[in-house]
Amino acid sequence: MWRYLVGAAVGLVLVFAGLMLGRGMLGPGAASAEARAVSDELAAPMALTSLPEPPQASDLSREQKRFNRYDRDKNGRVDRAEYLSNRQKAFARLDLNGDGRLDFEEYAIKAAAKFKAADKDANGALNGPEFSTTRVVRKAKPKCVCGPPSRPAADMGEEEETGA
Repeated sequence: MWRYLVGAAVGLVLVFAGLMLGRGMLGPGAASAEARAVSDELAAPMALTSLPEPPQASDLSREQKRFNRYDRDKNGRVDRAEYLSNRQKAFARLDLNGDGRLDFEEYAIKAAAKFKAADKDANGALNGPEFSTTRVVRKAKPKCVCGPPSRPAADMGEEEETGA
């Protein structure tokens, strides 16, 4: 039982010491509370006013960008042909024989090719192992491989600059 009490007391002492170190009240570079309060009051207004307000994208600017993408001839109007041009391009990619019509084979060309490649015994049906090869494996989004942020030499302490 006494082990638990000693462990709890040591834990509380460590938490208190961590708080004091975090606030700069312990250690060789500890400043007085009054000096720290004055420096905090002086630094706070400068920190708030030193950064400019970031620009905000309004809904109007987004809609204007969208309008400009559709207005291909830049005449300030989007006519029917401009509005449907993206759909026409997608249709043309699917219309393999160029007859202006999509039959089922043209529409499902990727799925048909995938079925044909998976049907190893060419019997027109997929068994379990053949079917398992048709699974779509999505690639995971790459994680950010960012290095540590670089700090200017003025922000580094004396210990870091001298390597001590």
